[in-house]
Amino acid sequence: MENLNQPKLGCLVMAAGNAARFGENKLAAVYEGKTLIRRALEAVPKECFSEVVVVTQYKKVEALAEEFGFSWVHNAHPDWGISHTIRLGTQQMYGCDAILYMVSDQPLLEPESVSRVVQTWVENPTCIVGASHNGRRGNPCIFPRDFFDELMNLREDHGGNTVIRRYPERLKLVEISKQELTDVDTPQALQELQQGG
Repeated sequence: MENLNQPKLGCLVMAAGNAARFGENKLAAVYEGKTLIRRALEAVPKECFSEVVVVTQYKKVEALAEEFGFSWVHNAHPDWGISHTIRLGTQQMYGCDAILYMVSDQPLLEPESVSRVVQTWVENPTCIVGASHNGRRGNPCIFPRDFFDELMNLREDHGGNTVIRRYPERLKLVEISKQELTDVDTPQALQELQQGG
């Protein structure tokens, strides 16, 4: 039975972008035998979350989300930018105490690191908590409920960074490895990763 005193934490996997810099659907790109989107879903420590929602434009990703036991929301307007994905996922989990926002192009991200971000938020529930390396913040990032409306009012390709910049005093960083923060925005970046670069 769920502990009613436990904070309700959602997880939003953002997997809707057109990946213009990549030139094709990068979520289907393969790193060490697995697609980037499968790696992203495997990095979600299910036991940490009341609900996991994948926002995507792709039918194959919707099917994969179901395979993992996750909910999904179809994004019919990926051209409206990441703000629309954030809005759709936040609306879906508006009843949560906080949401962890996760991108889908960090193939080396480990579930243990995501769990540490979650644990830091549990200990600091009024803070925005983000993964970082040497003070350079990356993803994933948790926003408490009092930021939801601001997140849903973002437009075009403005993401959570816009909100974080307004509240530097509320930010808490969790150190993870540089490799885990590496995102794959271009075919060249994926190639460098495959070559161990």
